[in-house]
Amino acid sequence: MRLLTTVAALRCYLTKRCLENKQIAVTEDLKLDDITGWYQTAVGLVPTMGNLHQGHLSLIQRARQENSTVIVSIFVNPLQFAPNEDYQCYPRTLEQDQQLCEQAGVDAIFAPTPEEMAVPQKSIQESKVTQVIPPSAMITGLCGRYRQGHFQGVATIVTKLFNLVQPNRAYFGQKDGQQLAIIKRLVADLNLPVEIVACPTVREASGLAFSSRNQYLTATAKEQAAVLYRGLQRAEAAFIAGDRNSNKLIAMVQQEVAMVSTVSVEYIELVEPTTLMSLEKVEEEGMLAIAARLGATRLIDNTILRDRQPIIAIDGPAGAGKSTVARQVAANLSLVYLDTGAMYRAVTWLVLQQGIAIDDECAIAELTNQCKIELTPTQDLQSSVRVWIDGIDVTQAIRTIEVTSQVSAIAAQSAVRQALVKQQQNWGKRGGLVAEGRDIGTHVFPDAEVKIFLTASVSERARRRQQDFNKQGQPEVSLEQLEHDIAQRDWKDSTRKVSPLQKAADAIEVQTDGLDVSEVTAQIVNYYQQRLSQW
Repeated sequence: MRLLTTVAALRCYLTKRCLENKQIAVTEDLKLDDITGWYQTAVGLVPTMGNLHQGHLSLIQRARQENSTVIVSIFVNPLQFAPNEDYQCYPRTLEQDQQLCEQAGVDAIFAPTPEEMAVPQKSIQESKVTQVIPPSAMITGLCGRYRQGHFQGVATIVTKLFNLVQPNRAYFGQKDGQQLAIIKRLVADLNLPVEIVACPTVREASGLAFSSRNQYLTATAKEQAAVLYRGLQRAEAAFIAGDRNSNKLIAMVQQEVAMVSTVSVEYIELVEPTTLMSLEKVEEEGMLAIAARLGATRLIDNTILRDRQPIIAIDGPAGAGKSTVARQVAANLSLVYLDTGAMYRAVTWLVLQQGIAIDDECAIAELTNQCKIELTPTQDLQSSVRVWIDGIDVTQAIRTIEVTSQVSAIAAQSAVRQALVKQQQNWGKRGGLVAEGRDIGTHVFPDAEVKIFLTASVSERARRRQQDFNKQGQPEVSLEQLEHDIAQRDWKDSTRKVSPLQKAADAIEVQTDGLDVSEVTAQIVNYYQQRLSQW
């Protein structure tokens, strides 16, 4: 791992990494699954102010899974501190941070001084640097009401970091919900070529969200501070029970927090998570946010309230029967089966129809971002969705040999994946989906309400594959050879530097040895219904 403290060194490092990546021959071993793959050349950035804790480490872990190069920036940004805030005494623990980053597999730390970043050690109001100012409606409410200039300071430095590192993805925690919304808007408005990845809030055992400022608190104060999350949980329980009114939900948080007299509330508000506009009632999605003080320590927290049908995400190794089971589960629960493979096939069909060369990535990127794909459920388990692209029913056309032979090359293009994942996530906002894949629960739908990791022993998967080959009239392949091939695939999938096969932390494992499809389906449906009763 490299520690870089100057812009010149950072640029040199990135140029060298870029050249190294270009020299890598892209073979089957270096690609992910055909339908979900992208080449291992991506750069992931985790912007921090140092004093790393478990929350930061969760961002680094996610970045490590999804990128070939991971850079952590450590910069205590003077522009986001007001004159009366804790800039001078903000915890700086670079040596400890280096050790944590090395253990987490970070490739490089960028830890510049304010002078190196060309910003004075002054607040944004006193500074004369060029500023990035987000929309006023997004920075004047919530924390912006109490920390004037804070989000201008954040936006200015984050933009500088994006320009310097030029990452493919940047990782931010949901705990800072207002910051997350502002940075997403910044990227969209300025057309910055970076994907913003939101990661769940990580909490201490008490429920207190991890924060660098927690170290200002005594053990007793930490216990008291946990009341913020208890208040949010109480409102979330009422929301699940059917209460959508803003005033009632806020009042529940207030009642809970009032039980700890040492906590002084700054605000409790319900806003739309993307625009940060106040809500009187949750129609689809709301962010219930709180800021409070314990003595001189300011703490924030939030929870996302979603009024949608649940999403079931089914991950697992190759040959575990994910597609068949997902179709059955969707049919059993009257949910939509999100056939991601059909989406890639539909794009491939359209590329072929329009006579675009398979290696013309620019034309394919343009086509993918302009086309409209629709999936409509059917009662046919063999073809449980009808597939439409630009108003044309291509359900049968996408199963031709011509499409099948080219879909891998199309799916491997990063622009295609990004466009289709974005469509999948937009559908996910409405919920009511069953989706399967190797990173559906960890990347595409990390907030899925039900996550299943479907697996089976190597011998069982080899036996099933041999049966499939026999049914299809294909040449005989020995069980020994099939077991060897599957074990090799598992090893490659689980040891990939980018997006390795792994079970999501909140997924349940379903071992399918000795079970038929209906029995596996019944297990998942039963678990779903149990979860539904708890909501």
